[in-house]
Amino acid sequence: MTDTPANPSDIPPDRLSTNPDSPYYDEAVLARDVGVRFKGVEKNNVDEYCVSEGWVRVTAGTSKDRHGNLLTIKLTGKVEPYFRT
Repeated sequence: MTDTPANPSDIPPDRLSTNPDSPYYDEAVLARDVGVRFKGVEKNNVDEYCVSEGWVRVTAGTSKDRHGNLLTIKLTGKVEPYFRT
Protein backbone atom coordinates (compact mmCIF):
# COMPACT_ATOMS: atom_id res chain seq x y z
CA MET A 1 0.00 0.00 0.00
CA THR A 2 1.46 3.35 -1.01
CA ASP A 3 0.71 6.45 1.00
CA THR A 4 1.31 8.86 -1.86
CA PRO A 5 -0.87 11.90 -1.29
CA ALA A 6 -2.78 13.36 -4.22
CA ASN A 7 -2.12 16.87 -2.94
CA PRO A 8 0.98 18.29 -1.18
CA SER A 9 -1.32 19.77 1.48
CA ASP A 10 -2.17 16.16 2.44
CA ILE A 11 1.30 15.72 3.91
CA PRO A 12 1.56 16.49 7.65
CA PRO A 13 4.43 18.78 8.75
CA ASP A 14 7.89 17.38 9.55
CA ARG A 15 7.50 18.41 13.20
CA LEU A 16 4.32 18.96 15.20
CA SER A 17 3.41 19.41 18.86
CA THR A 18 0.11 19.30 20.74
CA ASN A 19 1.40 21.72 23.39
CA PRO A 20 0.15 25.30 22.73
CA ASP A 21 3.35 26.73 24.29
CA SER A 22 5.58 24.97 21.71
CA PRO A 23 6.81 26.79 18.57
CA TYR A 24 5.79 23.65 16.61
CA TYR A 25 2.13 23.88 17.66
CA ASP A 26 -0.25 24.41 14.71
CA GLU A 27 -3.95 24.45 15.56
CA ALA A 28 -5.06 24.32 11.92
CA VAL A 29 -3.09 21.12 11.26
CA LEU A 30 -4.22 19.50 14.51
CA ALA A 31 -7.85 20.24 13.59
CA ARG A 32 -7.40 17.90 10.59
CA ASP A 33 -6.83 14.98 13.03
CA VAL A 34 -3.21 13.88 12.60
CA GLY A 35 -2.40 10.24 13.35
CA VAL A 36 1.09 8.90 14.07
CA ARG A 37 2.52 5.46 13.37
CA PHE A 38 5.72 4.82 15.32
CA LYS A 39 7.73 1.75 14.27
CA GLY A 40 4.61 0.55 12.43
CA VAL A 41 2.34 0.80 15.50
CA GLU A 42 -0.47 3.37 15.84
CA LYS A 43 0.22 5.67 18.82
CA ASN A 44 -2.54 7.69 20.48
CA ASN A 45 -0.48 9.34 23.23
CA VAL A 46 2.03 11.30 21.10
CA ASP A 47 2.71 14.79 22.44
CA GLU A 48 5.25 15.81 19.77
CA TYR A 49 7.01 14.19 16.80
CA CYS A 50 9.80 14.91 14.33
CA VAL A 51 10.03 12.84 11.14
CA SER A 52 13.45 14.06 9.94
CA GLU A 53 15.13 13.35 13.31
CA GLY A 54 13.14 10.12 13.86
CA TRP A 55 11.63 10.57 17.32
CA VAL A 56 8.35 10.98 19.19
CA ARG A 57 7.54 12.26 22.68
CA VAL A 58 4.85 10.22 24.41
CA THR A 59 3.18 10.85 27.75
CA ALA A 60 4.47 8.76 30.65
CA GLY A 61 1.33 7.79 32.52
CA THR A 62 -0.29 10.41 34.74
CA SER A 63 2.91 11.74 36.35
CA LYS A 64 3.32 15.52 36.26
CA ASP A 65 6.29 17.85 36.56
CA ARG A 66 6.49 20.78 39.00
CA HIS A 67 4.62 23.02 36.53
CA GLY A 68 1.67 20.63 36.21
CA ASN A 69 2.57 19.34 32.73
CA LEU A 70 2.45 15.61 31.97
CA LEU A 71 5.88 13.98 31.88
CA THR A 72 7.00 12.74 28.45
CA ILE A 73 9.51 10.19 27.20
CA LYS A 74 11.44 10.61 23.94
CA LEU A 75 11.53 7.46 21.80
CA THR A 76 13.55 7.07 18.59
CA GLY A 77 12.54 5.14 15.49
CA LYS A 78 10.64 5.46 12.22
CA VAL A 79 7.84 8.07 12.45
CA GLU A 80 4.95 8.12 9.94
CA PRO A 81 2.40 10.93 10.43
CA TYR A 82 -0.80 10.96 8.38
CA PHE A 83 -4.20 12.64 8.27
CA ARG A 84 -6.97 10.31 9.50
CA THR A 85 -9.74 11.96 7.49
